[in-house]
Amino acid sequence: MNDIQIVQCFPVSSRMRPLAGLYLEHCLHLLGGPGKPMVYGNFLTSLDGRIALGSQEWDSAIPKGLGTPEDWHLLQELEAQADCIIVHGGYLRALQAGRLGNILQVGMDAQTQFLQDWRVQNGLKPQPDILIVSASLNFPLPPSIGLHQQRVIIATGTHAATDQIQTFREKGFEVWSAGNGRWVEGRSLVRQLNQCGYQSIYLLAGPRILASMAHDRVLSRLYLTLSHCLVGGDAFHTLFHGKPLPGPLQFKLESLYYQAPAGTRPGQFYNCFSQI
Repeated sequence: MNDIQIVQCFPVSSRMRPLAGLYLEHCLHLLGGPGKPMVYGNFLTSLDGRIALGSQEWDSAIPKGLGTPEDWHLLQELEAQADCIIVHGGYLRALQAGRLGNILQVGMDAQTQFLQDWRVQNGLKPQPDILIVSASLNFPLPPSIGLHQQRVIIATGTHAATDQIQTFREKGFEVWSAGNGRWVEGRSLVRQLNQCGYQSIYLLAGPRILASMAHDRVLSRLYLTLSHCLVGGDAFHTLFHGKPLPGPLQFKLESLYYQAPAGTRPGQFYNCFSQI
């Protein structure tokens, strides 16, 4: 990625810079603290607002041509700064079925091994801990989690089946109740994570958990890659699921970069927003 140059648009500058290291410079692992962790999400979207195609969140897929190696690299730079990542049970089912790639570990190839080194040099464990949100508690656990000795926490709502909770606990997993009903609630989840000492929390769990974090006003930052293409389709997912917010959740622009199109790849904006 060192040979890929992008334009800094905001803060205003005409300079070019390498894409590599773009988000590592944000040092998100240092911005959270007791009582106020850094909770951040990252999404890739088309101009018409598609982040995935499919009728259900658990069986959705990134539209062909929307994902790029550059966006994947930046996703890993953000993951490198997290002491805990949040995924959902549907993702684990899709991973097992081969519909989605593995985002449970960071820096797993020669080109990104430096991210593991960066974590250790900055006081983080080689791999982040994992929190799995699930209403059904029906998901597989990939062997890679055990191989890398990652702590696993499972969060569900109060309506979850007690026998399934007990099964996970008997296997040695922590299971939290973090929602009054079927779904996990953002405020409860973040409070419990912070009480455990987590200060940089990366949302990789899709629109539903993002909506809950936004409703509860516990989302700190939103990273958004905007691909300059149209996707279309009737069955699709956008950034948000669920009921409208009681009022607009306002953000300020922290940074904006532009990558020019090349070959068959469209241009892209890399946006970073902080909640006001």
